[in-house]
Amino acid sequence: MSENYKNRLIEAYQAQENRTFYAAWPENPKAYAEDANAKGLEAFQKSLAQNFTQLDQEGSNGWVGEEISPYMMQGLGIHYPAFSADTLISKAQSAQQIWSQTSVEKRAEVLVNALDRVSARFFEIAYATMHTTGQSFVMSFQASGPHANDRAMEVLSMGYHELTRFPQAIDWVKNMGKFDLTLKKTYKPIPKGVALVIGCSTFPTWNTVPGLFASLITGNTSIVKPHPKSVLPIAIVVAEMQAALRDAGLPTSVVQLAVDTLESPITKHLAENTAVRLIDYTGGSAFGDYIESLPGKVVFTEKAGVNSVILDSVADAQPVFGNLAFAASLYSGQMCTAPQNIFVPESGIATAAGNLSFDDVVAGISAAVKGLAENPKMGAGTLGAIQNDITAKRVTDVSNSGAQMAAASLHVENAEFPDARTASTVVMVVDQNDTQHWQHECFGPILFVVKTRNSQESLRLAAASAQNLGAITCQCYTTSDAYAQEVEMAMNAVFTPVSFNFTGAAFVNQHAAFSDFHVTGGNPSGNASFTDSQYVNRRFVWVGNRYMA
Repeated sequence: MSENYKNRLIEAYQAQENRTFYAAWPENPKAYAEDANAKGLEAFQKSLAQNFTQLDQEGSNGWVGEEISPYMMQGLGIHYPAFSADTLISKAQSAQQIWSQTSVEKRAEVLVNALDRVSARFFEIAYATMHTTGQSFVMSFQASGPHANDRAMEVLSMGYHELTRFPQAIDWVKNMGKFDLTLKKTYKPIPKGVALVIGCSTFPTWNTVPGLFASLITGNTSIVKPHPKSVLPIAIVVAEMQAALRDAGLPTSVVQLAVDTLESPITKHLAENTAVRLIDYTGGSAFGDYIESLPGKVVFTEKAGVNSVILDSVADAQPVFGNLAFAASLYSGQMCTAPQNIFVPESGIATAAGNLSFDDVVAGISAAVKGLAENPKMGAGTLGAIQNDITAKRVTDVSNSGAQMAAASLHVENAEFPDARTASTVVMVVDQNDTQHWQHECFGPILFVVKTRNSQESLRLAAASAQNLGAITCQCYTTSDAYAQEVEMAMNAVFTPVSFNFTGAAFVNQHAAFSDFHVTGGNPSGNASFTDSQYVNRRFVWVGNRYMA
């Protein structure tokens, strides 16, 4: 491996050890070539209504594609080669022996090179993400471009460190008194086998590349099965990965794309095949539970969760309301880290200006949500568009559920895309005992303000929700150090991280590569974490051999 690649991996791993800010690729679009945006848009537009022919995969049995832009509300018309599950697995197995015997250094070099190739197409990937997920352009660029690459580099550097932490061979000597017993010992990291990565519709690259690169760096060939409605972003990534493999003289079937349709899915056929030993999954809990139940598999899941906000006391309420409104409205709440339930004591919250009643808190949150949605400079860009019909219907159903509505969901005009499917965050007010409303996941732009007996009850409910339903994030606002410690202990005990008193540019939704562990793996929201050592080490086994000297 060249010194350039090795130094970059070492630097990335050091960032993980230090947990300080680090970015392998800049997140600001202005940091790239002046004409990169125009070229990326042109490349995306040229891909519309065409067959995607960039994959280096043979044996296709037809062409499929059903992506719809949430901004244009029109089909993209892009079709991808379709393959049977048996064809994909057979090719993955054929490449497994070559890839597993490729040195760790070579694998790392090819994979870092692939990320560099992907970075040259960040803007094209951004438009692809925007028009398959409904994210805004800036979020699409950052999440599917540099942030996704950072997550991939994070796991690559972790994998490289774990795979090289022990010597490959030693002379082992034990003094036996009158003579030395000498053995030659070798140590090999042996990969588990074919890996499957099942992507989601809202973050098709950010959620896919960690598991993909973790399996690949540890020597497992991989099949990427994207959501049928969000294929193009990860298809571009896979195409560049195959190009890097081809240039290195390695089989491109080390990584393959498996595209299907909602009517004719192949996910179960892939997942249940005995040759598939590793599965990474992001999506709803029901299918995630099925994936976790499959025998003979090593499974890494990120499923649904119900994220809580605990409002106890604040210095200044307005910045808090503004922060919550943005966190709930960003990408219309279609983020696994977005808050859903805000627990507020019936007596209200203490502020530096005096007590704020429960009704005043509800009014403040609702006004902030409505003000953001109606802001002509921020509203459309913050909300983006609703990715699918199910989420849009969920907003309507919650609005008509019979609970008290404090802020109605609004259609927000997008000047650039007048047909965009939009919905601002609906704010509902419920009592803590009205569990049929708030005690389940309501993915999308939906907030429940839950009236509780007191702050202790708020914490009890938040902790129970995390333990029983899962939670990826929790946010707490308090001016009491003692209560903050109590919240931290209670929520950490159910394996949920807490963000305290976020205002300004800090939002609970955002998890930074190299610093934040994404999902703890300790509650029902998922069984794995981006990126700890277990995320890598469970994909291979150390085997030692001994030779008589």
